[in-house]
Amino acid sequence: MHILVTNDDGVQAPGLLALAQELRKLGTVTVMAPDRNWSAAGHVKTMDRPLRVREVKLADGTSALTSDGAPSDCVALALLGVVKAKVDLVVSGINPNANIGHDVTYSGTVTAAMEAVIAGVQGIAVSLDSQPGHGELDYGPAARVAAKIAVRVLQTGLPEGVLLNVNVPHLSEDEFKGLQVTRQGLRVYRDALDARQDPRGRPYYWIGGEAPTGVDEAGTDFGALQAGYVSVTPLQLDLTAREALEGLKGWW
Repeated sequence: MHILVTNDDGVQAPGLLALAQELRKLGTVTVMAPDRNWSAAGHVKTMDRPLRVREVKLADGTSALTSDGAPSDCVALALLGVVKAKVDLVVSGINPNANIGHDVTYSGTVTAAMEAVIAGVQGIAVSLDSQPGHGELDYGPAARVAAKIAVRVLQTGLPEGVLLNVNVPHLSEDEFKGLQVTRQGLRVYRDALDARQDPRGRPYYWIGGEAPTGVDEAGTDFGALQAGYVSVTPLQLDLTAREALEGLKGWW
């Protein structure tokens, strides 16, 4: 099997390295990831400038490709022909923070896997639910979870237009309660506007605030993580609000 590994934290991120090393046990791995951090960049397609691709070495000495484009650009470039061999699966991660609830619309990790599905290739996004002030992270347990899920996806496949959003609690493997298939929960953002002035008196702004939380509800991604379970959420590209279709037809 040929697996493409990408992320939104940059090609030298430790989570990507741990993921690539674990997935090499399953088959051939090609790494193609951004040359800088694109966290919270969403689903980007760069069309107003050329994109550059170059080869780099990862911390373990293996080769990788990196681009000045976004995570979704990296996947598109690879699948459109920069990577010559056919790709069977795209795995994106490991993100150092959970991607749950509304995060999936912001997340470069998740939207990289979406780009794979748009191209007709199966996609998995993997994130670690670390806490603020965590220090150095151990990505090993999350990488091994990702590999187990990748095996199942490669064996059985996913429905057309569906990707998996995997979130792993920041626990040792013997502390995991198990795995739950979940729905998207409700993310609670606590954003705040930090308005400042530059030395010339002109205003500029940071979007800051406290770390987001969520609604702890059984059956959701956030609820599963809170209870110590790995959360696996199937996401679909079709965003149609089907329950609203009939009501809207009556407007016209």
